[in-house]
Amino acid sequence: MKLAEPLQLAQEDLYRLYVAGLLANDRAQCQKIFEEWLAVAPDLSLLYENLVCRSLYEVGERWEQGHISVATEHLATAISESLLNLTYPRLFATPRNGRVAVVACVANEYHQIGGKMVADIFELHGWRGYFLGANTPLADLKTLLAEKRPDVLALSLALPANLDRLTHAATEVHAAFPALPIVVGGQAFRWLERAQVEHLPGVHCLKNLGELETWIQKETAPKNV
Repeated sequence: MKLAEPLQLAQEDLYRLYVAGLLANDRAQCQKIFEEWLAVAPDLSLLYENLVCRSLYEVGERWEQGHISVATEHLATAISESLLNLTYPRLFATPRNGRVAVVACVANEYHQIGGKMVADIFELHGWRGYFLGANTPLADLKTLLAEKRPDVLALSLALPANLDRLTHAATEVHAAFPALPIVVGGQAFRWLERAQVEHLPGVHCLKNLGELETWIQKETAPKNV
């Protein structure tokens, strides 16, 4: 199937084929659809939200309902994460602006694809994005922050059960680096409220990649003198 114009006319059909490919562990089908969508997507964050995030949420819900095995869910995640590498030519075509972001998943958080997409969005906007991956120990995170001196720390949370770990990490980081902005987000905030983290000093909750892009654009906009 080829993408029609406008994109919306074909988007839902392609999405359903993509999900079917994930459930069948058919990487070739998923890659074909991903590449077609990428070729015409005006905004990479929309591709990530409308194809990758949406499909993985659906796969996760099917697992929670007992319709698929955990193995199928893990394979679907692995396929989607590998396909993100196809966006690299677009990510690194943007001139670097000297800004640095560190992106990490909190301790005991093993779902890392959301954090990887966040790091990609920073790269797309000219930042250097250091992605530390899943289950980042707090001590190691603080050591890296002291070494890299980033302009922002982004913490990814997929499971609401790990909220206390996120709260602890954000509190400890703010105490050590009080001027460092901390943005948090992830799948867990489909259920959690912003107020559950935004009472913490220096913390901003961004519920999707579109909100992240808005935050980045605001941070990099020329300051009025």
